[in-house]
Amino acid sequence: MNDIMSGNDFIGYQPTRIYWAPDNKTVYFRWRHNNEMVAPYYETNVSTKVASKIENKDLPCKVSDGFVSDATNENIYFKKGGSLYKWGAKQSKLILQKSTQFNIVKVLSENKIILNENNDLFVYQPDNGSYLQLVDFIDGPKKVKSKDQSNLQNQQDKLFEIVRKNKAKNKAREEFRDEVKSPSIPKVYLNNKTLGWVKITPDLKHIIFRVDEYPKNESTHIENHITANGYTKSTNARPKVGAKNPKHELFIMNLETEQIVLINSETLPNVFDKPKFLNDTLKAEKSRELVYTNAWISDEYNNCLVEIKAYDNKTRWLATVDFNSGDLKVENQQQDDAWIGGPGISSWNRASGNVGWLNDSKTFFYQDEKSGYSHLYTYNTQTNQTIQLTEGNYEIHEANLSKDGSKFYISANKIHPGNREFYHLDIKTKKWTSILISDGNYEITVSPDEKNLAVRYSFKNKPWELYLGKNSSDSKLTQLTNSQSKTFKNYNWRTPEVITFQTEDNQTVYARIYRPKAEVKNGAAVQFVHGAGYLQNAHNWWSGYYREYMFNNMLCDLGYTVIDIDYRASKGYGRDFRTSIYQHMGGSDLEDQLLGRKYLIEKENIDSEKIGIYGGSYGGFISIMALLTKPNDFKCGAAVRSVTDWAHYNHEYTSNILNTPELDSAAYERSSPIYFAEGLKNKLLILHGMVDDNVQFQDVVRLNQRFIELGKTNFQMALYPIEPHGFKEMSSWVDEYKRILNLFNEELLGL
Repeated sequence: MNDIMSGNDFIGYQPTRIYWAPDNKTVYFRWRHNNEMVAPYYETNVSTKVASKIENKDLPCKVSDGFVSDATNENIYFKKGGSLYKWGAKQSKLILQKSTQFNIVKVLSENKIILNENNDLFVYQPDNGSYLQLVDFIDGPKKVKSKDQSNLQNQQDKLFEIVRKNKAKNKAREEFRDEVKSPSIPKVYLNNKTLGWVKITPDLKHIIFRVDEYPKNESTHIENHITANGYTKSTNARPKVGAKNPKHELFIMNLETEQIVLINSETLPNVFDKPKFLNDTLKAEKSRELVYTNAWISDEYNNCLVEIKAYDNKTRWLATVDFNSGDLKVENQQQDDAWIGGPGISSWNRASGNVGWLNDSKTFFYQDEKSGYSHLYTYNTQTNQTIQLTEGNYEIHEANLSKDGSKFYISANKIHPGNREFYHLDIKTKKWTSILISDGNYEITVSPDEKNLAVRYSFKNKPWELYLGKNSSDSKLTQLTNSQSKTFKNYNWRTPEVITFQTEDNQTVYARIYRPKAEVKNGAAVQFVHGAGYLQNAHNWWSGYYREYMFNNMLCDLGYTVIDIDYRASKGYGRDFRTSIYQHMGGSDLEDQLLGRKYLIEKENIDSEKIGIYGGSYGGFISIMALLTKPNDFKCGAAVRSVTDWAHYNHEYTSNILNTPELDSAAYERSSPIYFAEGLKNKLLILHGMVDDNVQFQDVVRLNQRFIELGKTNFQMALYPIEPHGFKEMSSWVDEYKRILNLFNEELLGL
């Protein structure tokens, strides 16, 4: 147990943060390989394929992730902190150092670099060192000089010639200064609001920017009881669901005339529609609350595309903006009566989807779930033609445009839902080229010249390692890292079979099954429930729940059969699967656990009186819901960091699925375990970190009080005073899972 719960200290730390240098030969990555406290940087070469550690003194001049080049690829720049470097194969050159952080926006062909420093835009010319500000965002309102004079001032003007003469001189001096002064920097007054983002056209004549006004929502508080000075410490945390949304405005500005135009979003189709769940056919008096997530400006023609989402997350618009008039033209509209989401689309209101311009600067690409799965589309803004590039019962998890604009580099699960295969997709012919398609997950980083691949790959029982290969159909990978510890490799970790079963509405549910050897099989079973809701765990690669994967192996060694189900709302299975829990968490997702229980009894010869359930976060919620609403089906359950009342969870996640408590209270009551506390019959173990700022400690405290008032005694709580949502200390992990193991041994086996 100590080995398993020490996590990567036992497994071996895997390589992370992988990126290429501009020379197309060098790959950098971080790798905590020799018990270092902090993961150092390593580099490798496509020729030698040997990983070597970079000394700390050499790090400042090594290229960082996200270098930017001009159209010729001859001038290449990267930044580290407040320093700007020009790439050199042997030695990079420091060309600009600022006291504040900045980002590289674009490198123009004239060797001009557009920088964003504190949200102000600058053009920097390395050749002569000039640093010209293009726009100045000012926090407060514009100060206006009063032209009105007091009665005493008017009296002085009438009585004294010297007063009139001095005023005339001062006016003449001001007019002279105005005539000879250098051009002013265009100013934008934010009126004590916040600048969300700003984008500039390639000709440097226009900007588009978002201004945000954040409401004062009531914060929750986390109480820390284990402190250095012995006093408790209270820290502010997120608001609860139902919090007020920020307000956003979108503007365009002509930098030559300094004219600013507010974009009118009330012209968007259906912007006054009320959500379907309200059963109200009348239009709203006010526009729905909107957020402008991002803008993309084409390299030519200054075409600007904006993604707009309703804060109820049921409508998404992709619209072009006219920089002269400020008019919006909707090019694509997506609607979901549950909530907008899926790969390349994002369920988070303020997160943008996978959108961009093709090289013709007239056609943009985007992802849409209208076929039932997230697929890739293009839209031509001149011909108004939509083309669906991909189709089928699989999802596009990542799609990146090649530099020449002829194809996409795609991560998809075409062969099996539990894979992430890598393909090329030709845009004109829609022809697929398979590059890496074996079972598992390929995380791909393409070299700048797009000839080579740096690949992080893992399989069910093999953690992530770094490989190199060609970006072609005949690619053969060469392994660069070997991260696994000797003790980890000494154990024969299982490759659980991925099975399926059908739901009553004919959905296919996937699950991992861990089978013990016949000689130790004890007729008992455990159902593990993954967290996050929208996450995939019955897949063919190394699980993010690696401690639970190893714990499930241990349970198997002890004779337990273990099933790990991708219940409905899990990732990777399309729109209907994703949204089937709308207005009812603990509905179809819990039904899938009952189907898994049925499978164990009928197919794996498990005793119906010897089945337990456990999980963390959303998995903990399902485990509690199972014990309270299906009290005869599970002999016991363990719930880790569990939601017990969705009205106390965060706004961004919960409001998508259950709307808000004010508008849809019934959805919250049918979805929250605390309303079913009277149903507790069998043993429930609740484990929770007391400084959890995600699913907060108050959640289980309230359920505990509810149990007390109902006279329930068949539950226990284990509390971890220093732990957040994801535990940090091995001692906490060990204590937690020893208790879970003891629960199963006692309740399922009578040990």
